Amino acid sequence: MWRSFHLYMRVAVAQRIERERDAGAPWRRWYKTSRWQKLRWMILQRDLFTCQMPGCGRIEAQTSKLVCDHIDPHRGDERKFWDERNLHCICKTCHDSEKQKQEQSSLHHRGVWD
Repeated sequence: MWRSFHLYMRVAVAQRIERERDAGAPWRRWYKTSRWQKLRWMILQRDLFTCQMPGCGRIEAQTSKLVCDHIDPHRGDERKFWDERNLHCICKTCHDSEKQKQEQSSLHHRGVWD
């Protein structure tokens, strides 16, 4: 039990450090542009409002429950951010669970926490 709690806390701290570091990053503003809104809509339509996460395939009519997700995290790389081949539609449930597990694994591999 303590081991699980300790791991949870380490992940939470690492995520907070990463969020705070990125809070003032210029790329955060890209999500608020009309260009991003148009690109997001295009990706949702292209993927037929269907979660592309393997094993899910959920079709969602409420676009607020869908995320236009970067397949390969852009980490501020403008080319990766805007590349439609690097984007796919996933449901919010998958984004907030499976995708976050992948991001946490990435934190470990990048040496953010060991």
